Amino acid sequence: MLLTTKFLRPTSDSRAVKRDRLSALLEPQSPKRLNLVIAPAGFGKTTLVAQWCSRVASPTAWLSLDEHDDEPRRFWQYVIGAFEQAGLAGAAELRKQLTHQTDETFTETITGLINTLAQDGSTWSLVLDDFHFIGNPAIHRQFGYFIDYLPPEILITLASRTEPPLPLARWRVRRWIKDIHPGLLAFSEDECRQFFRDTMGLDITDDDVHAIVRKTEGWVAAMQLSALSSTFSGKDAAKSGNQINLDERYISDYVLSEVLEQQPRDIADFLLETACCPRLCASLCDSIRESDDSQEMLEKLLSQNLFLIPLDTRNEWFRYHDLFRDALLLRISHTEPEKATLLWQRTVEWLLAHGHVQEAIAQIVRQEDWHWLARVLAEHGNNLIHGGYHLPVLDWLDVLPQELVTEHPQLQMLRIWGLFFANRVDTLEPLLSALEDLLDRQVADSHPDAEGALGLQSEISLMRSYLARTRSDDKSAADLTRQVLREIDHTRIPLKSVTYYGLGLDYYGKGELTDAEDALQSAVRYGQVEHKPSTVLSSGGLLAWIQYNRGDIDLALETCTDIRQWVDRHYSDPSQPRLISCWQNSTLCEIHRERNHPQLATTHLQPLLEHVERGTEPGQHVIIQYVRGHLAFSEGKLEDAIEALEDASQTGRKRREQIVFEPPASTALLARCYLAAGHPEKARASLDSRPDTEFTNPLHLEQSRISEARVLVALNQPERAQEILSALLKPAERNAHNRHLVEILLVYGEALAQQERKDESEQMLTRAVTLASEAGFMRLFAEESPDLRTLLLDLPALNAPGSWNANVRKMLVDQRESGQIHLKSSISSGASVPERPAIDPEALPEPLSQRELEVLELIHEGHANKDIASKMKVAPATVKAHIRNLYGKLGVGRRTEALARARDLGLLEG
Repeated sequence: MLLTTKFLRPTSDSRAVKRDRLSALLEPQSPKRLNLVIAPAGFGKTTLVAQWCSRVASPTAWLSLDEHDDEPRRFWQYVIGAFEQAGLAGAAELRKQLTHQTDETFTETITGLINTLAQDGSTWSLVLDDFHFIGNPAIHRQFGYFIDYLPPEILITLASRTEPPLPLARWRVRRWIKDIHPGLLAFSEDECRQFFRDTMGLDITDDDVHAIVRKTEGWVAAMQLSALSSTFSGKDAAKSGNQINLDERYISDYVLSEVLEQQPRDIADFLLETACCPRLCASLCDSIRESDDSQEMLEKLLSQNLFLIPLDTRNEWFRYHDLFRDALLLRISHTEPEKATLLWQRTVEWLLAHGHVQEAIAQIVRQEDWHWLARVLAEHGNNLIHGGYHLPVLDWLDVLPQELVTEHPQLQMLRIWGLFFANRVDTLEPLLSALEDLLDRQVADSHPDAEGALGLQSEISLMRSYLARTRSDDKSAADLTRQVLREIDHTRIPLKSVTYYGLGLDYYGKGELTDAEDALQSAVRYGQVEHKPSTVLSSGGLLAWIQYNRGDIDLALETCTDIRQWVDRHYSDPSQPRLISCWQNSTLCEIHRERNHPQLATTHLQPLLEHVERGTEPGQHVIIQYVRGHLAFSEGKLEDAIEALEDASQTGRKRREQIVFEPPASTALLARCYLAAGHPEKARASLDSRPDTEFTNPLHLEQSRISEARVLVALNQPERAQEILSALLKPAERNAHNRHLVEILLVYGEALAQQERKDESEQMLTRAVTLASEAGFMRLFAEESPDLRTLLLDLPALNAPGSWNANVRKMLVDQRESGQIHLKSSISSGASVPERPAIDPEALPEPLSQRELEVLELIHEGHANKDIASKMKVAPATVKAHIRNLYGKLGVGRRTEALARARDLGLLEG
């Protein structure tokens, strides 16, 4: 049962200052998704948002959070409950589903809420008041996902004492956020007058109001302090006001001096001594002050509201208001510069000693202490890179003077690793050669760091093993990897996880799946010991991919879940984009697609598509497009599937030398799409475009050969298909390639049926059904030909009792009725699909404008909306409007349909 009073919006106090100028900032405006109202207690956040809600016409859901809501299930129950209370259709059912959901990520429920809002179509607003009570990293990650995929017409407003650890920087770049911070909350002169006279009940003159606003720059906290302490009188304010020299970068000197001078000496000293800390906690303050009373001092500051902002709900971490801290720093640097430097150095040393490495580096960069930065990167850079922070490390290396990097082998190796993780593999060879030359010179000069040189030689060998894989030089890759394994225990650099990941790739490439699994399990184990989340995620993702393809779907899902939970515990930086693995997300997409949960599959595919759009390593690009095409194929979206798989195939061919591993056989799946569309000759050409001799991974060769057998069956050549399948059957059984084994048995059964060998066909299909039911495969049955699906529906083994049998039968029956996937039941040799008749463009209800034709041509060239806007020199919103009009006139709903329709009309060529 939910506490309904938490859904009640506070009523407006008639005495409260009306903030019309701020209310206007909260209004919906494309592409904004989030209002962020951040300020300490007493800044009028709740009052402001409540006033704004009272004047908007769109439906609004309100939720007042408290300390009990910092638990994921309860948090989402109340969020959905707020929408339910406000009248969102379908919210009650979502909340019931959440009660029974066992997946602690609640991805399905959150996705359901997003879809429900999209289906509703209204311009909803959700207000979450007192969001600072939410400190659970899991909730922050889930809420970040919620914001990322909201329909554009939904607006979220957060009121909080602290800035939440969400990916705000990324959202600000996309112009999704409107920030209402203390600077914007500053009172105007009229608001100040109303505040003192009506809210505070003080008889204050216009001259006093003018002086206060001028001195405090409209800072509400300073006004409250002034009012409560009775600092200002009309005469004194006017007199002192003439002595104030305001600087827009800092809080006024007058307010700062008033605060410091009115405090006891110990508090004033504490404020100045701790101003060098970007964040404050008792341990840090004790360390730099060489004292043991900092917790007590922080509690005093908090109780007196002395510009100290809590960063958590446990009163452990704080920060000063930025303007206040800048003024304190300015004061101590002018009055005691040597002490200020010493305090800053102690702060950085404490941050490094307590694992706050990035924060420490930011302070060092701010002070431009390049030699210290070089030492810190040499010590901590490797773990930062393998923890997912390769891009910041590259940025820090770039700000160092070049001579520091040139003569420092460890820094050069860091740059190589950073570029490797940034998928800039083509730049590494000359850097490796330069590093080897430097190490040779140091050995010749008897450099004292012999152990470090040995470790770097191992890293160089490991990197060269990855480069060898891009050249398909498997022997060199394997030899180099084993060399590193022999040397690794004698180095001080933690490399075992990355080395075993490379070993796992080697075994996977040769199809030695058992050895690959052993190596990848070692990579995960050592990655956890070495605290390398990126390596753990990639190794675990590839391990799950292998387990899925062997038919161990439950084990693959368990591996993904365990790895994700470990990474989330050890990579707790919600301000950064969520660390993901191409292997793991692709595996999860395949698992949920195979289990006939396409919506959940899409959830895991979506983050990968952003990498495709921005540009990613070509091997990962091929995998993502392969998985994308497979999902579209399963959903019967053949045009989308063919588009994705053709792109995967072309990328795999053109950039083969830059791919570290052999990706799945996209041509094999592309051939199945052509078969489903009634183009057997195109299917055959697709397979011929990549000869079998190109495959080094037996899994991919099997995949291609099975598709070849399907084409032969479609062309009424079952005997030739049977020859291929007979050769595949025993190796697939021996190597436990269970997914492929099911497909081999199914196609074999269809080939036998074409030869009127009914009993043998039934035996093959029964074996396939038995094996698939044990593994949990479902969707692969629906992806076969209509003739084969008919055979399956008549199969006694599939009509036996059991929930899996019932689900598969229902899926096949539903598919038959909807006509999904295959357009023809069988295709004879030489058959062709009739061309669609050309359509007269004048048949359109309204002709396309010149601008719409220009947009259509740019879409045809493959440009994204933002690129179209740039080329046409118009706003993105204008492009979206043209596309909406274009779709309306063509009678379509998406890009692929628009291009197909335009070709029919003769508006486009090819």
